Amino acid sequence: MESNSPKRRKLDHSHRGPTFEAVASSSMGASGSSAFVLEADELLKEVKLDYPKAFPGLDQTLRQFKEAIESLEQYGPIPINEASTSWGKTSRTAIPYPDPKPAKTCPYKVAFEKPTHINVVGSYTSQTMVKSQTSFSVDMIVVMPTALFSEKDYRDYRYFYKRAFFLAYITDALRKKFTDLDFMYTNFNGNALLPVLIARPQNQSSKSQDTGNQGSQGGSNYEIRIIPNAPESYFPAAKLSDTSNALRWNVSEDSKDDNVPTPFYNNTLKSESQFVPYLKLLHRTSNTCAAFKNACILGRTWLQQRGFGGNVADGGFGHFHWSVLMALLLQTGGRKGEPILSPSLHASQLFKATLQYLASSNLHKKVVILGPSTTTPVVVRQAGPILYDLAREINILFNMTTWSAFMLIEHAKLSLSAINDPHVDQFDSLFITKVNQPLQMFDLFVKISVPPAAPPASPGVSDGRSPIVAFAENVYRTMKKALGDRAKLINIQIPRPTTWRVTPSSTKSKTEDIFVGIMCDPAKASQGREFGPLYEQKKDAAKFREFWGEIAELWQFPSGEIVESVNWTEFSPLGYFGICQAIIRYILKSRLKLTDNDLGFYGQEFSNIISLSPADKKSFDAVRAAFFEFEKDVRELEDLPLSVRQIAPIGPETRYASLRSLTPNQRKQGMTPIDVILSFEASGKWPENIASIQRAKIALLLQIGRSLEEAKAGIKTHLGLEDAQRETENLAFLDIVYESGFSFRLRVHSDQEETLLDRQTKDQMLDRHVRTEAAALLSSARWRNTILPLHNQTISTYCTRFPALSSSIRLTKHWFNAHRLGNHFNEPLIELFVLQAFLQPHPFPIPSSTSTGFLRTLLMLASYDWREDPMIVDPSDTLSASQRLDIVTRLEAWRKIDANMNRTTLFVATPFDITGIAYTQNIPKVVATRMTTLARSASKAAKDKSIELDPRTLFQSGLRDYDIVIHLSAKAIKGVLRDDGTKHSHFKNLDESGSSEALPLPESPIPALLRRLNSVYSVPLLFFHGGVEDTVIAALWNPQIHNRRFSANMPSSFKPASEDANTFELNKEAVLAEIARVGGDLIEKIDVKDSQR
Repeated sequence: MESNSPKRRKLDHSHRGPTFEAVASSSMGASGSSAFVLEADELLKEVKLDYPKAFPGLDQTLRQFKEAIESLEQYGPIPINEASTSWGKTSRTAIPYPDPKPAKTCPYKVAFEKPTHINVVGSYTSQTMVKSQTSFSVDMIVVMPTALFSEKDYRDYRYFYKRAFFLAYITDALRKKFTDLDFMYTNFNGNALLPVLIARPQNQSSKSQDTGNQGSQGGSNYEIRIIPNAPESYFPAAKLSDTSNALRWNVSEDSKDDNVPTPFYNNTLKSESQFVPYLKLLHRTSNTCAAFKNACILGRTWLQQRGFGGNVADGGFGHFHWSVLMALLLQTGGRKGEPILSPSLHASQLFKATLQYLASSNLHKKVVILGPSTTTPVVVRQAGPILYDLAREINILFNMTTWSAFMLIEHAKLSLSAINDPHVDQFDSLFITKVNQPLQMFDLFVKISVPPAAPPASPGVSDGRSPIVAFAENVYRTMKKALGDRAKLINIQIPRPTTWRVTPSSTKSKTEDIFVGIMCDPAKASQGREFGPLYEQKKDAAKFREFWGEIAELWQFPSGEIVESVNWTEFSPLGYFGICQAIIRYILKSRLKLTDNDLGFYGQEFSNIISLSPADKKSFDAVRAAFFEFEKDVRELEDLPLSVRQIAPIGPETRYASLRSLTPNQRKQGMTPIDVILSFEASGKWPENIASIQRAKIALLLQIGRSLEEAKAGIKTHLGLEDAQRETENLAFLDIVYESGFSFRLRVHSDQEETLLDRQTKDQMLDRHVRTEAAALLSSARWRNTILPLHNQTISTYCTRFPALSSSIRLTKHWFNAHRLGNHFNEPLIELFVLQAFLQPHPFPIPSSTSTGFLRTLLMLASYDWREDPMIVDPSDTLSASQRLDIVTRLEAWRKIDANMNRTTLFVATPFDITGIAYTQNIPKVVATRMTTLARSASKAAKDKSIELDPRTLFQSGLRDYDIVIHLSAKAIKGVLRDDGTKHSHFKNLDESGSSEALPLPESPIPALLRRLNSVYSVPLLFFHGGVEDTVIAALWNPQIHNRRFSANMPSSFKPASEDANTFELNKEAVLAEIARVGGDLIEKIDVKDSQR
């Protein structure tokens, strides 16, 4: 969320608003009963401006501008060539003629006369600006008199040339009179045909629009735009229909048809006479609908958070278009011309209804006409989105690009989905979260350098569009057709139009690059062959071959059908990224004549951090196949004393979530075996004593091991002992190693054990420490035997449903390890974090790549207020409203009991653990805070740097923040892992490491060392470690340990304080010496921060 984004006050969300489908026809009852309405009202109070305070002296400046323009003397009429020549000699103000510049032989004349009238229009007069705007534009329209024009000035840029001279004349006069202002030219909403004059205070940086973040400071960042425009209803509508051609002399020689439509040029002309009519429309609507202005502010905020604005670089759909659309829907829009919206609706209802109209209107696919159906859609059909205002005979979206229309509709649908989801914070999704973040939205990016002579958008006639916009349209159509269903969404970011000085010596800055963002469909994008029409469909087949060129080929299906096709299977090993890159590279080079130097691809860098590969899924599938074989072998054993009920895997390798994909020779890499839980059917044979049950488990494991070795050749088993502190804990496990190389670590689950532990926990006759110990053992048993199997099943299911989930989980685990948080956040908890980002992606779509899944998880963690809100991960949507309320109540109870969060910090609940604490035990508050801080920093870097971000910087973590850094010996660790029970010789030919003996299985000594350090020194020190591959253990001294009097139960080593013999202080040197002794050869050295020495 940006620093200048609107903030909100927390409110109760337990009450869901009305159904969206009925919002336009119902009054929602008492608006205060809806949490969304209350939050919207609060937002409106916060974002509204105090105009006199925000723009001191602006009204006076506007009056002075008006008086200065009205007092100008008449000039001309003079032939345009003569006027341009003489003007250049006598004035230092440039004439901003649009391209192409007027020819020297042009017969028409230019002049200046007193404007018909001058008005201030836009959101300044309607008072619908918001504090979070990056800049404030105050629009002053100057209506040119009809005497300046002739009958056919609508043709061949004549009007625009006369308009440019009129603007230059005003500019020259204002520059001389207002020396305390800076004057610049820019294109109105990025339209190259409409230069306008900008006046800014000199103490305001010319780069204020780029720096932003000053909107809430009022007048420090505003500008006045002087906009010349034509008289109302001056141009003949019949000559400027969307099927008319107004640029006859600009027809290319290759075009035989001189009636090629010029809809963009025509609509630009018509829009020049529509400022006053739309000003009247909005003013009239605000008088008849009390909530209209507030609904416009909500719409502006919604659009702003998604990066939309009136400028073509911002999509061409801004606050004006939202306001006009809503005003028209209050008058018309129904099948018979009746209003869709009621003026009695609340602002939030008007906003939701307008959002629903956008989501269902299909602006990107069909013509939408607002008004009585007296015009056929064919008359107004043109390229790009069409929202035709029949009363004023203009497409109000003529400046909107095709890809922006797709984006707008997609965002409207996503917002509508969030509104209809009762478990989503609707308000945050709509107004608070900054959605305009390319890295959070798109999977693949293409940077395209626009060639100096870009090919025209279409053969025949130029339509007056900016060349770079026309080129981007051509790129979009080409890539859209080439990628087809592989791309769910394509968006192009063109450079923002720059300002240029009003002096003749200055030139407009040239833009060079456009950025294409692509949201892929992983399933369809991974297809190695593109299929076209049937060979018998000659016309379609010819078009297919013409588009794809020499790489098109015939393909015959087993059924005998022959179709046109393109083969991309050679790029399949690279995944869908590689296939899409190959398609884009080929089609842009062949169709648009671009070169490899013109193209740059981004998006794959995140996957390269931990060498993620499309082949990893086959490795995980092999692991699951090996498990199913193991399960079959166990179930086929006939000499077991009890019947097998369930064999459940709980290792991350079997749910596509382990950081590294397993290979059969895992043992040589020092990788741990796959954890499995074996449950037997209920039986009265189990002992009634917990310690006896643990010994019975050992007997069962020994029996299973012997039976497996006897039943199947190539299986080796080994009984291992747990690092148990009490005889009531699980004491042993069984390692089973297959000849293929896969190994499993089997533990036995007994229902009788949990029953006895639960009985002890509730027995008030027992001592408290006994009940506490039983509760801890019960929690551990339920975590291992009940929660983990269900968790494993859930994650594996959704990893197959969401193709990007597995890689996103693995990259997120690497991020936690890179910042040495892995020893505090267990792997299942991290998996739930990522799964939640996929289950509740609002206001974004479901992630479809590793990068979006990973960054979306960090964004969720950055905004997750774990101090006040529980995280409820409900994949199958089985939790009822009462259960969710119970979870919230349970968190509130924990916060009252443990206000300092010494025992419970994060609260994560699932359908199989509604307690909320099974996943989050032993996470200190400082660690949770560090997670949030790091996630916020990473999210901010992704937002600020966009595709220029180097993903490796998100995983870099220094050691300066820690008090102690324990460096482990890599040689000692390798020695432990290599000590696998075989004999090693100095001579390679005598080394028995290649023998078939595979026991015992090696285990990294780092987790064991870390467990021992935590068990002994958890009070004075907080340890940080990043996984088995991390050879550094960092630590922080506990600042809450102060000097104290002597007692028998001191938490660590203390020594007498030098100033007071009766006071003792922590003996840090002794603690470090003990750590060095415990670590032995594993510890290479211990670095201590200078202040601690």
